[in-house]
Amino acid sequence: MIDMTEGNINKRILKFALPMILGNIFQQVYNLVDSIVVGKFIGADALASVGSSFAIIVFINSIIIGLSMGVGIILSQFYGSKDFDKFKETTFLSFIFIGCITIFLMVLSLYFIDSILLLFNMPLELINDSKEYLIIILLGLIFTYIYNLSTSLLRAIGDSKRPLYFLIIASIINIVLDLLFVIKFNLGIKGVAIATVIAQAVSGFISIIYTYIKLDFLRFDRKCIKVHKDTLKSVIKYSTLTALQQSIMNFGILIVQGLVNTFGSTVMAAFAAGVKIDSIAYMPVQDFGNAFSTFVAQNKGAEKIDRIKLGVKSSIKTIIIFCFITSTLILVFSKQIMLLFVDKHETSVISLGIEYISVVAIFYVLIGFLFMFYGLYRGLGLLKISIILTIVSLGTRVLLAYILSSTSLGASGIWWSIPIGWGLADILGFMLYKKFIIKCNKQNYIKVAK
Repeated sequence: MIDMTEGNINKRILKFALPMILGNIFQQVYNLVDSIVVGKFIGADALASVGSSFAIIVFINSIIIGLSMGVGIILSQFYGSKDFDKFKETTFLSFIFIGCITIFLMVLSLYFIDSILLLFNMPLELINDSKEYLIIILLGLIFTYIYNLSTSLLRAIGDSKRPLYFLIIASIINIVLDLLFVIKFNLGIKGVAIATVIAQAVSGFISIIYTYIKLDFLRFDRKCIKVHKDTLKSVIKYSTLTALQQSIMNFGILIVQGLVNTFGSTVMAAFAAGVKIDSIAYMPVQDFGNAFSTFVAQNKGAEKIDRIKLGVKSSIKTIIIFCFITSTLILVFSKQIMLLFVDKHETSVISLGIEYISVVAIFYVLIGFLFMFYGLYRGLGLLKISIILTIVSLGTRVLLAYILSSTSLGASGIWWSIPIGWGLADILGFMLYKKFIIKCNKQNYIKVAK
């Protein structure tokens, strides 16, 4: 466990973030393996089906992840203030509340699955494969809920290593089952989906069992198994607002995916590969932003606002250095990276994918800053600001994607809308930071979530 209210700021954040980064690398690896196995052994159309379906899954998962992240903010603040009774009470209520939301989402999504696919302009020739993939993944949502809430709880108390260990195990299982189901048993897209759900189930059950058995601090007693109005209100407020922010972000991406689908399977496949590359490339700064959120929340609970300001300065330097290195590597090896996803004979897909990379990758530092701001405002409890930044970023992206793609730029107009949206949100984020953090009195930001 890491107490981020003391010690060297950058070292504490990086020490906490590193297991999260490694864990998500493994998570992205088995998502990447899905795409590689599908593209190499099933075909470009199958890659397009999985890629566009994945956007829908990411949107649904973002609600569950957002709910869990919101609860993590409250838990981090209680941990920082050493209010362990409230910590355990909040944990109990969170499992019930988010569990109910997850079941509702699963049932609703399965019932309207045909409408969802048609709503986002899924080409008719790809609907059957996409539907088959989606049904299986949706049935595994309960495992996504178990894993994300358990890991949010562990990270709130400064433990980011155990979630890494759970994901390493799940990633290995997923990779092995992908190859087995698709190559040996010829199960196609169905095999990829089944492998993913099994891997999620393993990581989910291991995380919840570890949390319950190994951590005496989290053992419940009768005092915790109660519904206190104020605690329930905090759980609902923080979790739903964070989920709203996450879902807005991914809903915008989903709308863009619908636009991409109108350009046909070649553009869809290139976009699917490009989005996968992006998610891996800037994933470390996304995890850094999540770690920064825990840092901010713990220090807010400990009433150390000056330490938060120093954390912002340190984080900016770290993000600039990391994103410069990442952008350079992605741009230099863009063709080799695309060849991981599709056969070398798919020249059109490769060409479009490289074009996407050349436009977006150079601006990764912008999304790095944006993740930092998300973490900052979530940690401070200023969730509405995170939502505003998300609306600006995604709203601009969606609007420009439709406008620019209708010009002579075509699909490349969609690529350019991405960094423009990031940049505008960053400008607003810096302005709000100056207004609400530097110039405001410390006392406005030391109230622990009630």
